[in-house]
Amino acid sequence: MADFSKVLHHFHIRKRVHKNLEKFPSDEPRKRFLDKIIYFVGISGPIMTIPQVWEIWSKQDASGVSLISWSWYLLTAFVWLAYAIEHKEKPLIITYSLWILIEFFLVLGIILY
Repeated sequence: MADFSKVLHHFHIRKRVHKNLEKFPSDEPRKRFLDKIIYFVGISGPIMTIPQVWEIWSKQDASGVSLISWSWYLLTAFVWLAYAIEHKEKPLIITYSLWILIEFFLVLGIILY
């Protein structure tokens, strides 16, 4: 029985060839570096928001934090996640899954406090 992940990987490679997309990971050192560092950037961005969430939940005070802005960020993160899943872009899937988690707790904290 075929490993489903291998089938998807093969399909993804065929899609890149058929659509004349670049090889992934790239043969160019600069692009290969960016292919790797994007995971760090995608994970560190949401992590840097944790202190804001911590402040809201530990002090039970959300004054000065915009519910409208953070609710919109949360909504757009769902759209970005849908886009990432549709296009099978792993770095974006990881990034926006984390953003949704962090922004959910931030918005919930704003609503509660």
